[in-house]
Amino acid sequence: MEIIPAIDLKGGKCVRLFQGDYNKETVFSTDPVATALKWQEKGARRLHLVDLDGAAAGEVRNTEAIEGIVKNTRLEVELGGGIRRQEVVEQLIKLGVKRVILGTVAVEQRELTRQILRKYGDAIVVGIDARDSYVTTHGWHKISGTTVFELSRMMAAIGARRIIYTDVKRDGTLTEPNFETTSELVRILSIPVIASGGISSIEHLRKLAKLGVEGAIIGRALYTGAIDLAEALAIS
Repeated sequence: MEIIPAIDLKGGKCVRLFQGDYNKETVFSTDPVATALKWQEKGARRLHLVDLDGAAAGEVRNTEAIEGIVKNTRLEVELGGGIRRQEVVEQLIKLGVKRVILGTVAVEQRELTRQILRKYGDAIVVGIDARDSYVTTHGWHKISGTTVFELSRMMAAIGARRIIYTDVKRDGTLTEPNFETTSELVRILSIPVIASGGISSIEHLRKLAKLGVEGAIIGRALYTGAIDLAEALAIS
């Protein structure tokens, strides 16, 4: 199981939200590049990067920070947040982003998502963020009528290579992941599942590994010291 540290960008800073609420943010660093380098030095190979401003606005906003991380680290960056046009996907890949995460567009523009998946294949991840089992969109501000299981099956059917599942109500809470839904996704899908949201202990990581997820994304727990990245990487 791959351990993936997360950086959420808002206003050019590294922040963490509580349950996806933009009004409940904690700023952990004003230097995203330095933070990325910190995780690299501790042994991380991949970085989960989210442009929170972009997710809310519908277009990438924290360009300077994103470029800085891509150009000044060896990390394989996966980026999500406001990516809703194919030309933006292409620009990000040319910039050096290794994986582009599609969220809102996967719910609202199925045919465009299919085209992007067909063209870019393994460079695309579908991010499924859900509250009470229903998928959220537009930076977690809207709740769709589509369930996690419905969307994940649809995405697998049209060519998604992997999904990232986040339980929004647990994200940033330091409680625990939604093991039940994560386990069911692993069971019903033939593509890899990456878990995110609520991971706050090494024991959580061990349990996720037993469920068979491909990766685990850790955010607040790294910044508060609840999980040591080097220790987490040692069990992966």
